[in-house]
Amino acid sequence: MSATQSPSDAEDRRAELVSALRNVAKGEAEALRAVYDMTSAKLFGICLRICGERASAEDVLQTVYVKVWERAGRFDATRASPITWLATIARNSSIDWRRSGATRALRDTLPERAAFAVADDGPRADQLLMATEDGERLDRCLDELEDRTRSCIRSAFFDGSTYAELAERENVPLGTMKSWIRRGLLRLKDCLGDG
Repeated sequence: MSATQSPSDAEDRRAELVSALRNVAKGEAEALRAVYDMTSAKLFGICLRICGERASAEDVLQTVYVKVWERAGRFDATRASPITWLATIARNSSIDWRRSGATRALRDTLPERAAFAVADDGPRADQLLMATEDGERLDRCLDELEDRTRSCIRSAFFDGSTYAELAERENVPLGTMKSWIRRGLLRLKDCLGDG
């Protein structure tokens, strides 16, 4: 958290995102634009890291917002933070793309009025990602983890490696790998707090 940002600012941003997702669930295209503006840098970073190429990451990101449009009614703020819910959609969509082994055309499209609302005329998302405070905070918390645990978490959540692949790479049983990652995620959660 920067010196200029208070915990109440983070809570305000979270509440704004929760409200926007609720409005997306009601079919409000402007709310989808607001969700996009608040989250595209972070979600694009996840897609780019897993896909490994900009054009594919952009395609996957579009798929992510199609899914957000379709699934916003399923979001439950009592079960997950909005950014965690969105990041999970981005991660899973990117892994699906990577596992498909093919660059594919998007099958789903938003209604035309919603598609216009998603157009981005701001700075490139990957440039914004590096500047986001949440990313910096996550990096600081990851740096507090043991090297091996940090590497496995990064590989699993940013590169799309499966737990089985990581267990093989580290030459440990699958259960051990799951335990390392689970303990590391618990430490990350404590470090990141509720924000």
